[in-house]
Amino acid sequence: MFSGLSPLVIEDVIDERKRIVVRARTPRGAAVCPVCGASSGRVHGHQLRTVADVPVDGRWVVVRVRVRRLVCPTLGCRQTFREQVPGVLERYQRRTARLTRQVKAVVKELAGRAGARLLTVLAVDLSHHTALRTLLRIPLPTGRVPRVIGVDDFALRRRHRYATVVIDAETHERIDVLPDRTADTLETWLRKHPGVEVVCRDGSATYAEATRRALPDAVQVADRWHLWHNLCEAALSEVKAHSSCWAAVLDAPLYDGPRAQTTLERWHQVHGLLDQGVGLLECARRLQLALNTVKRYARADRPERMLRVPKYRAGLVDPYREHLRTRRVEDPAVPVARLFEEIRALGFTGCLNLLHKYINQGRADADRSHISPRRLARMLLTRPDNLKTEQHELLARLTAACPEMTHLAAAVRDFAPLLKPQPGNADALTCWIAQVRAVDLPHLQAFTRGLDRDRDAVIAALTLPYSNGPTEGVNTKTKRIARQMHGRAGFPLLRHRIILG
Repeated sequence: MFSGLSPLVIEDVIDERKRIVVRARTPRGAAVCPVCGASSGRVHGHQLRTVADVPVDGRWVVVRVRVRRLVCPTLGCRQTFREQVPGVLERYQRRTARLTRQVKAVVKELAGRAGARLLTVLAVDLSHHTALRTLLRIPLPTGRVPRVIGVDDFALRRRHRYATVVIDAETHERIDVLPDRTADTLETWLRKHPGVEVVCRDGSATYAEATRRALPDAVQVADRWHLWHNLCEAALSEVKAHSSCWAAVLDAPLYDGPRAQTTLERWHQVHGLLDQGVGLLECARRLQLALNTVKRYARADRPERMLRVPKYRAGLVDPYREHLRTRRVEDPAVPVARLFEEIRALGFTGCLNLLHKYINQGRADADRSHISPRRLARMLLTRPDNLKTEQHELLARLTAACPEMTHLAAAVRDFAPLLKPQPGNADALTCWIAQVRAVDLPHLQAFTRGLDRDRDAVIAALTLPYSNGPTEGVNTKTKRIARQMHGRAGFPLLRHRIILG
């Protein structure tokens, strides 16, 4: 029960119901002076130290130790010193070493208030201020600079303040946390820690510039997840731009209202100014539109490419569509209230207004529910082995609606294998970019221009085994730590907990 106190001589154990008091003394023999290191056995006097130990049976344990004050034999050194017991008693501490280790393990995971509450349940009396001081006294690992690092930013306050985390991309160990995400801060850190050969990062131009200035010979590796994510966004934009093509296969109507008319008018206005030689920025100023909006209209070579299919999601009425169609064919004048009562008897749990909206949108009379561009893009980007047979058939019909959709499906299918790092992916990427630029896919061509701007890092991502995924995992755990502290902790404490992670 008291094996952790074996270096002491236990004289008595007293049961006081709520707590257990252990009376002990230090063993006889020489002790070492903490200043000069000289050994001394000459006793000057005795003192009583009271420290807390690990609880027993849910009760506090108090250890009262009679320690000796010894005389230092070295002239000019301190006259006397109080002996310490390594592994049991430490200077100025009110807890034994093994209790301190348990407290550190708790506060490392839960920090201040939550850690103090849990320790109270475990019969360790501790305030949240003491818990934080104990946490900040845990030494951080220093002195090791990895060969491959991962760099990424995370939000201290979203859209206002950000910080940078640096990890070992091979062992996933946290190395450091920087107070912001500027290029100068990262450049300073890289110069102070020579030895880095590979830097894994996302598409941030800030981190790329800092690495180029501090480590011009280091290999920069882009994040493969961000490459695939950017391709998904470009593919979704292409699917939206060709809504009029694949929607005709499903007999799905396009938006035909005031919003669609405004979209067509803006397309003619933008292209009218562009035909006159007006630049994109000037078009945005004259039409009072955002620059990115003008770019989106400029990419569409025909006004029909700006029209979209209605975004209908799966609803409560969809399982009863066939019943509604049959009833409306048999009796076109059947009241909606009568249909509501009928499908309600079949198990419908929605309201009457939902049924009214469903019928007014024309979804009850269509052969099938309308597919949104996002749903079609998801089928296009999903691994073929994970699609059902009917999804394969539907995808084949929709991608054959126009040559551009066929080329888009082929481009996505050819790019996916490149995300598995292999030595020959550099030449394959060059061929893929040339094939994309040979077809009329402006959003996908914008994606290829982004690849060209960071070509070396992209090639390194497709040929080397390193990835920025572990850094993203650290950021996910960092969000949990930040939420656990309710945003009230300062940066030093947050940095400490991230590195100890």
